[in-house]
Amino acid sequence: MAETMRFELMQDRKGMVWDLLLYIPTVIALGSIAASFWYGDDHNMGYLFFFLTCFFFIAGFNRVFKTRLMLLPSAPVCLKVGEQSLGLVQRNGAQVDLVKNLRYYSDYAGKSFGISGLDGAGKQLQFVFHSGQFATVDQYHSAQEILKRHLK
Repeated sequence: MAETMRFELMQDRKGMVWDLLLYIPTVIALGSIAASFWYGDDHNMGYLFFFLTCFFFIAGFNRVFKTRLMLLPSAPVCLKVGEQSLGLVQRNGAQVDLVKNLRYYSDYAGKSFGISGLDGAGKQLQFVFHSGQFATVDQYHSAQEILKRHLK
């Protein structure tokens, strides 16, 4: 493969609905448990469940707004894979090239994959891509195969 493959990413609204169906009830349940412990005079457990509530809220917010809807400035909107390079274009227009310690991570269900590596400044970055972000299933599988072959 002498050329660079370019994959334009798009919003994954179907996946967003599933994430919202997962995170909203979880955050509400954890918040309710935290409130019951807090007002039941077990403040230590209230703090613990409030922390868990905040953690799941932040994780869900990041997953929906960065990976599914690609609305945050650091969300990748384009993936460029070459023989010797891996580049991403972020929503804010910044070009990120991962140059060292490149890793490919797939999930067991085959619905998403992750990549991580160091950029030119030595900062460790990681990105998650979902099958719904690619225009077709064939593009998604093509991107996976190229990344599996070049990133071990």
